[in-house]
Amino acid sequence: MMRISTYQFLIRVLLPFCLVLTSLEFDPEDKYLIDCGSLDDTSVGDRVFLADSLNSSTLSTPEKIFLNASSNSIPSTYGKALYQTARIYNGTSRYPFTMKKKGRHWIRLYFFPFVNQYLNLSTSKFSVSAQNFTLLKDFQPSGAPTVKEYSLNMTDDILVLTFTPSTNSFAFLNALEVISLPNELIPSGAKTVDSNGENRNLERQALETVARINMGNETVPPQNDTLWRLWTSDSTYLASSALVVFVSNIGFVNYSSGRVSENIGPFSVYGTATKLNTVSDEGYMINATWLFHVDHGFDYFVRFHFCNILNPVPDNLYFNVFLNYEFAAKDLNLSTSGVPYYMDVVTRADSVDQLSVSIGPSSVLNTLPNGILNGLEIMKVSNSKDSLDASDAESQFKTTTSKSKVWVYVGSALGSSVIVIVLVLVFALLCRRRRRKHMVHSTLDQYAMTGVSTEEKEHSIESSIISQSKRGYRFPFAAVQVATDNFSESQLIGVGGFGKVYKGALSDGTKVAVKRGFPQSRQGVAEFKTEIEMLSQFRHRHLVSLIGYCDERNEMIIIYEYMENGTLKDHLYGSDQPKLNWRHRLQICIGSARGLHYLHTGSNKAIIHRDVKSANILLDENLMAKVADFGISKTGPEFDQTHVSTAVKGSFGYLDPEYLTTQQLTDKSDVYSFGVVMIEILCGRPVIDPSQPRERVNLVEWAIKCFSMGGMEKLVDPHIEGQAKPESLMKFKETALKCLADLGANRPPIGDVLWNLEAALQLQGSDQREGNEQSTNLYSETRVSTAQFSMGSVDDLAGVSMGRVFSQMVRAENAVDQSQKDTNI
Repeated sequence: MMRISTYQFLIRVLLPFCLVLTSLEFDPEDKYLIDCGSLDDTSVGDRVFLADSLNSSTLSTPEKIFLNASSNSIPSTYGKALYQTARIYNGTSRYPFTMKKKGRHWIRLYFFPFVNQYLNLSTSKFSVSAQNFTLLKDFQPSGAPTVKEYSLNMTDDILVLTFTPSTNSFAFLNALEVISLPNELIPSGAKTVDSNGENRNLERQALETVARINMGNETVPPQNDTLWRLWTSDSTYLASSALVVFVSNIGFVNYSSGRVSENIGPFSVYGTATKLNTVSDEGYMINATWLFHVDHGFDYFVRFHFCNILNPVPDNLYFNVFLNYEFAAKDLNLSTSGVPYYMDVVTRADSVDQLSVSIGPSSVLNTLPNGILNGLEIMKVSNSKDSLDASDAESQFKTTTSKSKVWVYVGSALGSSVIVIVLVLVFALLCRRRRRKHMVHSTLDQYAMTGVSTEEKEHSIESSIISQSKRGYRFPFAAVQVATDNFSESQLIGVGGFGKVYKGALSDGTKVAVKRGFPQSRQGVAEFKTEIEMLSQFRHRHLVSLIGYCDERNEMIIIYEYMENGTLKDHLYGSDQPKLNWRHRLQICIGSARGLHYLHTGSNKAIIHRDVKSANILLDENLMAKVADFGISKTGPEFDQTHVSTAVKGSFGYLDPEYLTTQQLTDKSDVYSFGVVMIEILCGRPVIDPSQPRERVNLVEWAIKCFSMGGMEKLVDPHIEGQAKPESLMKFKETALKCLADLGANRPPIGDVLWNLEAALQLQGSDQREGNEQSTNLYSETRVSTAQFSMGSVDDLAGVSMGRVFSQMVRAENAVDQSQKDTNI
């Protein structure tokens, strides 16, 4: 017992001192540390940031403007000296730095938008560039202190940082670092995670650190890292903490027998880990998953850190590593004990703002299910525009050099016989045109849209990817252009992963929402088809209705009924839309639950939405809720099955943890996501908010913790404080918690959720003090029994048959079309 205590003493007490000493070992050739706006040097650990006034020759700026934080501006959690002063830039300003060493350099920019009696720094808006790379564009810092870290491969003798305020605004900076890096730290290239596994060259690219994570539920401060890096605990990013255990065994780490140095990762990273919480059962296969927010349209460099610190050491430790649900490493062998190892890969975030990392059991014979991960680094790679800013994201599909070469060879081969080919094509086209004209004359009566030429109609018929039964919903492209004023930016009402959404009006005055997909999106084609097929199957007053679609000219356009009050999300946070009172929020929950209940029970097979979130719940002119966006919806399991096995899709923060780890989808996955929406409605804040203190970043985790400690008053949105009756609030909370159970079997069906929400509304009763008298009459059907939701009542619930509506539109468009023809005559 005494021997163990002594060992623990050495590890816990003496090791931190050793780690601090190791941080002195790396001495960069280029090292610029500046405390901006400060009149005195500032010590941070054993490093000294020079006063800005002593480096006036380094900075070229129109005016010298310093600002000090007031005593209560900086939260105690972030009470660091570097954030107490700032330099203000009221015009384009440049920092030139002389470079002694070629190669990779770090640029670290410190921002904290404090407020004092002179200025509120959160009102700033500016751009930052380094050499020809755009680091930030129209950046508006907000929330807690933050550090933006970038890496550039310097080939010039001078590095120039440029700060450019936006129009009628200003820029600011609290501190900065420019440091040369060890040669081995960042490679010249890395393998891509795809079927080709090609090497991606990174030499001329700039990198931005998105996440630097230490596994094992422990944060590693900069003082314990030779390169002064902050390694954040992985607990915030875990999809389910119940599936893992945290391990710490720093004494096992041995750098001497491997190729990894402490500059790659410190003892504190390789000596802690998160491992699968598995039992000794070869049939028990689960994955541990971490989720990270990223900007789509960029490549990402990802470094995995591994070290087998398990005690006792397993005979053979094999496991799989996944990145965005594709293999980053299959059957990785980590059987050697204590030797640090890292693996670099590159992936692309195409149409979603989420990157997932998973470890899972291997299928190698005679191995128990297991897996371990010690650390993770994610860095955004600059694009062809030399930009790292999200506003400069590129289309996700490019023509590669190798493909271009293939076409050159093919073109050369065909050149010798081009005349013969042209003659054959002309003959084939003549025959095809005769057949096409015959087909067109038999189908043109489906179209009666304004100003549509016969040629456009023919093209529309040929290019459709939608089944023949859905042709009645089809709008020609010219009609959509007229409805949206040729997709005018003044008509733009939203932008999402699929594309842009415009407000429009048909010739009869009907308001519509027009969603136009981004071109060349392979995933978009599948979502486009799925949404049209789904929406054309069902009608319900709490599901957004399909008006039509257009697939001419490779366009992917969907036309919906227009929802006057936008998204539920906009009424909860992040916009200037009016905030909802408690009764409105209850009624919106009830309406949304009714829409989901119809999806789950209104046909022979359940329809699983898969992307339930506040941004996909729309509100009409009476604030009635309608569920929208069915692009990734999925037909439920057969009668004799319990789930559908499918790749994980959904939105960051709303994903069912069981679905994430097993890839088994059920209607209870929608129930979990709906539970997250309920917490959003109660709290009035985003589900993931990095500006919050660490324990509050993940809204669901924080809410569950508060509920368990009886501190619900900390959660309730101030806009509804005092409005909700305690018994109504308690019923709502209990229902949300049941929805958020880790296992789907422990969650209620959506019909039970609906029943409980109606009970919460009844408990709320009628209360004129809520400040909106018409809220009591907003939903006349709020106490309809869930038993009424059957296929026989669809038209009643929808209020009016959309088939009749569409036929009226066609007749109206025909009348306009005929009128125009008469005028032309």
